[in-house]
Amino acid sequence: MRRRTLLKFSGAAAGAAALAGCAGVGGSRPRVVVVGGGYGGATAAKYVRLFSGQKVDVTLVEPQAALISCPMSNLVLGGSATLQQMSTPLSGLASRHGVTLVQDSVRAIDTAGKTVTLAGGQQIHWDKLVVSPGVDLRLDQVEGLAAAQASGAVLQAWKAGPETLALRRQLEAVPDGGVYAIAIPEQPYRCPPGPYERACQVAFYFKNAKPRSKVLVLDANPDVTSKGALFRKVWAEQYGGIVEYRASHKALGVDVASKRIRFDLQDDVRADVMNVLPPMRAGLIAVQSGLANQASNRWCGVDYLTFESTAARDVHVVGDSILAASGMPKSAHMANNHAKVAAAAIVARLMGWEVPAAPMLTNTCYSFVDDKRVMHVASVHEYAPAEKTWRVVQGSGGLSPGATELEGVYAWNWARNIWADALA
Repeated sequence: MRRRTLLKFSGAAAGAAALAGCAGVGGSRPRVVVVGGGYGGATAAKYVRLFSGQKVDVTLVEPQAALISCPMSNLVLGGSATLQQMSTPLSGLASRHGVTLVQDSVRAIDTAGKTVTLAGGQQIHWDKLVVSPGVDLRLDQVEGLAAAQASGAVLQAWKAGPETLALRRQLEAVPDGGVYAIAIPEQPYRCPPGPYERACQVAFYFKNAKPRSKVLVLDANPDVTSKGALFRKVWAEQYGGIVEYRASHKALGVDVASKRIRFDLQDDVRADVMNVLPPMRAGLIAVQSGLANQASNRWCGVDYLTFESTAARDVHVVGDSILAASGMPKSAHMANNHAKVAAAAIVARLMGWEVPAAPMLTNTCYSFVDDKRVMHVASVHEYAPAEKTWRVVQGSGGLSPGATELEGVYAWNWARNIWADALA
């Protein structure tokens, strides 16, 4: 099956045929409002329109005019791609699918009154709501980090955009022989292999431009959380003497003046560039709205069959904000699949049809170890009715045997296809 076709139908095939051509209840046109225009929100907006035969009105609220992709954005730090290559306008959702775009942010969600209030003061009524706000970086969990981030001294660039370019400038300013350190939070966090890919990209840049410089990977987890053996092999064979990995390094504080990161039970580490990733939680609007009701109010609980919130009826949460099922990463591909399953369930309920009972999800995460060579991890997930959760299909997916240039071609094709799947 072609990759474009797989992306289009993965997570949705069980419901698409049954939903095509449905009519609205009583001839009315129900309204779905989507909060957040990332991989989850944009896909949900498009597929509600597709699955309903454009018989459901959809409004997407997103402050940005384009989706700037976090996947692939580490290449900007390595110097082999530009941020423009990662940017896709949201306007295609309006021109091709009739989605109403509102370029604003949501200030409040009233789940009882079924309204969202925008930052500009406007209120929008909804029959069904999709919330896809991504993650919130808990800067307060690392002493001094909020002030350091506000000053621009310590960046995360975990939401691709201006910070990505600013972090690249910090790397360019490092003297040959300098040190870049990335501090990784405890799981769960957005994109498990992302920090290790970033270490590879910075090492690739240093190897070519500043060969005496070092990359320190300071991980709060006891081991590499994704593709561990593959990353360790690359660091040893391709970036020996440049990359150093240290496990069980939980960042507790940063000091801009001394350029030091303070750790729990470990010595302080000095670095010219401190790329400190704090713990993460569901996006702020989900927390403020009471949707983050799991794991000490850190993540949103959902009915895994429909992604309807366990805190509010008719509200569906998709993407990185949810309390993920076992083996389910917080990834762009997974958010895209969540959105299709949620869209199928939403349209089924609006049209009076049965909710698809046996949806499937797929996931693929590619990691660039230099400008061309790539490795991946993939999985297939099935809904388990008895346990009311998702489980990985035994024998599905797996890991690359190693990094290759051919997989680099696959990775770019995956990116172009998922951008088109969500937005074209």
